[in-house]
Amino acid sequence: MKVKIIENSKNRIKFELEGRQHTLCNALSSELWNDKDITAAGYTLEHPLISNSILVVETKSGDAKKALLKAIDRLKKTNNEFLGLCKKVAK
Repeated sequence: MKVKIIENSKNRIKFELEGRQHTLCNALSSELWNDKDITAAGYTLEHPLISNSILVVETKSGDAKKALLKAIDRLKKTNNEFLGLCKKVAK
C-alpha cells in the first residue's frame, strides 16, 4: 500500500491511500473519533472506479500525525485481540 501525503501541518494531515476503499478507511476514521482532540476525521473516494481514498484528520490541539499513529496502534491492538478470540473458537 502506498501512502501519499497531500497536506501536513501540526493540526491537520491529508493523505491518499492507494488501492484502499471503504474497509480500512472506515475503521480508521471511526477509531480516530475515539480521541477527544479530533475535530475532523473522514475520507472520500474521488471516483468509484478509482480505488484511492483521501483521508483527512484534524485536531483542536496536539499533532494530527501523532493522533493518527495512536489510532492505528489501537486498531492493531483490537485486531490482535479479535484474532486471538477467533483462534480460540476455531480450536
